[in-house]
Amino acid sequence: MSRLLLIVVVVAVVFWLFKSYRKRLPKEGVPGEEMPGEEMPGQAEDMVRCVHCGVHLPKRESVLAGGKYYCSEAHRRIHVDKPE
Repeated sequence: MSRLLLIVVVVAVVFWLFKSYRKRLPKEGVPGEEMPGEEMPGQAEDMVRCVHCGVHLPKRESVLAGGKYYCSEAHRRIHVDKPE
């Protein structure tokens, strides 16, 4: 019984030390401020539709050509080279 109590105390001390160590680590950024080039997780982002295949993707991941959005460079080439 005393060994079990000793194990519980050791685990509690290790947990407490780990928790206090994490509090002292420097924060990577101030909450509410965005880092340049990074978006906050869960924040809404503009979506666009590929002119060629119709897939929706984030605007920052799309390829813009002639005022139209494409999901990839290959689809942009296919759509631009297609005779109308």
